[in-house]
Amino acid sequence: MSADDTDTATLTSSYTEMTEMLLPNDTNALGRALGGVVLHWMDICGAIASLRFSNQAVVTASMDHVDFKAPIDLGEIAVIEAYVYDTGRTSINVKVDVHAENPRAGDTRETTSSFLTFVAIDDSGSPTEVPDLACETDNEQALKEQAKTERKEELEALVERLDD
Repeated sequence: MSADDTDTATLTSSYTEMTEMLLPNDTNALGRALGGVVLHWMDICGAIASLRFSNQAVVTASMDHVDFKAPIDLGEIAVIEAYVYDTGRTSINVKVDVHAENPRAGDTRETTSSFLTFVAIDDSGSPTEVPDLACETDNEQALKEQAKTERKEELEALVERLDD
């Protein structure tokens, strides 16, 4: 980062929400969202959150384990939310949650979530430094800690499954 850049950015500055209506082209034979389409939406939303946070171009470095907990049905609205919860020198960790909304019935349900890591890059495509994460409110701090705890638990569960 240059001396003119700020050394910190807030969790709130990264918050991104996208909505997508599930149309026939993005469904399987059962009228439910294709997993790859949901992953694509998650990647885009996470990238936008990272870009807003760092003011730098970003590339996807990894996506943690993903479980599809509930389907998104044809005609429903997918709500994809993302925010930065941790950073490294050039990396940005983002929590992404997806919910399905049935506007006719007025219900919403969690469908999936994951943790993605992005790397900020400069104009030549080389990794570049990112701001430190600042949590200015108790709510931001709670979201950060919740995401870090959830990711740690998820990774521990994955290690246990691999050991079995």
